[in-house]
Amino acid sequence: MLNALLAPYRAPLFLSFGVGAPLVSMAAFALFAGPLTWLAAVDAPTLRRWRIQKRPPRAQQLVGPSLRSWATNNLWALAGNFLAWPLLARSGIHGGPLPSWWTIALQLLFFVYLDDFLYYWFHRAMHAPWLYRRIHGRHHRIVTPWAVTDHYMHPLEYGLTGAVAVVGPLLVGAHVVTVWLWFVVRQWEPAEGHSGYDLPWTPTHWLPGNDGAMHRDVHHARVRGNYAGYLTLWDGVFGTCARGYAEELAARGAPRAAAA
Repeated sequence: MLNALLAPYRAPLFLSFGVGAPLVSMAAFALFAGPLTWLAAVDAPTLRRWRIQKRPPRAQQLVGPSLRSWATNNLWALAGNFLAWPLLARSGIHGGPLPSWWTIALQLLFFVYLDDFLYYWFHRAMHAPWLYRRIHGRHHRIVTPWAVTDHYMHPLEYGLTGAVAVVGPLLVGAHVVTVWLWFVVRQWEPAEGHSGYDLPWTPTHWLPGNDGAMHRDVHHARVRGNYAGYLTLWDGVFGTCARGYAEELAARGAPRAAAA
């Protein structure tokens, strides 16, 4: 009986996917959020023209509480993966021969748009009064975000956000390396989105329907509207762009997706 229960944990995929994927995600966020948080902390004069908000962050938005939340939430995520592994082991995620580069690229693009669509509805639901008061409101203590503050959230919200992100790989039965790459891409979005800077050279500006950090930053400043993660696309389709958002983009000389 015990051997049968432990058998899924002896498979190589447990280390590469069950343990490795959360660790890759954790490391990617640290790699991206660390330098972006440092830029916000030093307030480099050369970057001030791209700073989105002028007001300084409040005390709880600084590095310490966010780092503690990042560590706690990732420990919970690892524990959740461990408990769910007997089910995850039956998914189509695999460690076989690598697919072609173009297959990986197309899958990553699919994951971006699917995840953002699903996250839009999940995030919008989190703004329902009961869920906002008990769960999502913790994240909205952040009004002027720094990159590291993305992980300042309730553990349940963090776990559900991760569950949304893995839907795409589970649907296509992705290679574990593709999952690693996807988690790296997925962690760039919150780090950039909470950086406080609308940097013009970031790779997310290449995505159709994307407004870079402006989209998420305005959501924190105004709370209502701009519910998607990467893209203004879904808020435009469903009529939930933040009030005055297109005008704000135009005023900054950035008439991108929301103003199209």
